[in-house]
Amino acid sequence: MTIRDSELHPIDEGIALLFNAPASFTGENVLEFQGHGGQAVLQGIVGHALHVARQLEIPLRHALPGEFTQRAFLNDKLDLAQAEAVADLIDAGSVSAAKAAAASLSGVFSRQVNALADRIVHLRLLLEATLDFPEEEIEFLEKADAKGQLNQILAIHQDLLSAAREGVKFRDGLQIVLVGEPNVGKSSLLNALAGEEVAIVSAIAGTTRDRIKQELNIRGIPLVLVDTAGLRHTADEVEKIGIERTRKSVEEADLVLILKDATLEQPDFFDDHLKLPAHLPSLTVLNKVDLLPESVQSRQDLHNAVCISAKKGIGLENLKDAILAKVGIAHPPDHGFMARQRHVDALHLCGEHLASAFQFALQDDRTLDLFAEELRLAHDALGEITGRMLPDDLLGLIFSRFCIGK
Repeated sequence: MTIRDSELHPIDEGIALLFNAPASFTGENVLEFQGHGGQAVLQGIVGHALHVARQLEIPLRHALPGEFTQRAFLNDKLDLAQAEAVADLIDAGSVSAAKAAAASLSGVFSRQVNALADRIVHLRLLLEATLDFPEEEIEFLEKADAKGQLNQILAIHQDLLSAAREGVKFRDGLQIVLVGEPNVGKSSLLNALAGEEVAIVSAIAGTTRDRIKQELNIRGIPLVLVDTAGLRHTADEVEKIGIERTRKSVEEADLVLILKDATLEQPDFFDDHLKLPAHLPSLTVLNKVDLLPESVQSRQDLHNAVCISAKKGIGLENLKDAILAKVGIAHPPDHGFMARQRHVDALHLCGEHLASAFQFALQDDRTLDLFAEELRLAHDALGEITGRMLPDDLLGLIFSRFCIGK
C-alpha cells in the first residue's frame, strides 16, 4: 500500500497489519504499519497519523517508553520477569547473553519461580487446614511430612537463587581488576585477553599510572578488565595517585587477579601496599612461565596458581576457566537464564522467611500460625519477581527504563 500525506503526496510504500485482540503482543487490537525505515519517513508517517487523528478527534499519541511491553504485562501476556527480558534481549552484548535473555523471555525463569511458589502455597494450605482443625493437627502434619516438604522447598530455593545470581552476571557483567608490582605483565595480559593492544607495554616501571578499562567477554560473560598502576614504593606524586586508584578499583571488584612474575622470588607486596577484603575472591596468576627452566617447573607455587605467558598466549584458556569458576559461574550462558539484581534481592527475602518458617517448624504446635505466616511472606517475596506483588509506582519505574516503541 502507498502511505500518503494530507495532500496525497506519497510518503512511503509499505504494508498495514491488523492484529486482533487477544492474539497480539499487547493483548489489544493493534494496527501496525511497516515501511522502509529512515528518520524522515518515520516522522512523515507518524506526523500524518497524528494529524488525521486530531481531525477525527481520535485520542492518538506517541507511546511512552516501554508502554507496549507494559500493556502486554497488564493484559497477562507476559509476567514482569519476562517483560524485563524484552529490554535485556535488546541490550544483549553477545550471542550468549541474547540466548540467556531469550530463555527468560520464553519463561524459563518464571516457570521455576512459579513452581517454587506453588510448593509454598501447597504447604501453607496444609498448615491453614490444621489450624482449622486443631484437635488433629499433629497427626495431620506428620502424615503430610510438612518438615520434609519444607526441606525440599529450601533446596529448590537455594538452586534457584544460585542460578539467578549467575543470571545477574550474564546481564551486568563482572569487574575484574589486575594488580601486581611493576613489570609483571599486567598490560601484556590485558592486551592478550582483549585480542588487541589497548595498553602500553614497557619495561619502564610506572608506565601505567592510571586505570585502563577494557570491555570484553569470556565464554559469553561480559566483563570489564581493569589494568591498574603497579604497586610499589614511589616518590612520584602522579604514580601515588594511580596506586590509590588501584585500591579503589579493588574495593569495587568482583574478582582480583594477583599477577606475579614467575621468574622472580615474590615478596608478599599486599602486606605493604594493599589489603584485600576478606569476602573478595582473588586468583593468583604467574606470568612469564615460558622463561622458566625445566629444573624449577615443579616449584610448589606453580601448582597453587594459574600459570601463563601473556606474550606467548600460554595458559590463557585455563585462566578464563579459572576466572569463571572463581566467581561461581558453573553453567555456560546457553543453559541459563538472565536475571536482575532485584530478582536476587527478592529471592534473598524469600529465603529469609523460609529460614524463619523452618525454625518455627522445629518448635511445638503453638507456632503453627507463625509457620504459616512466614510461608505467606515468602510467597509474597516471589510475587515481586513476576510482578504480582509490586506497587504501581515501582512498575512504572521499571517500564520507563525501556526504549521507545517497546
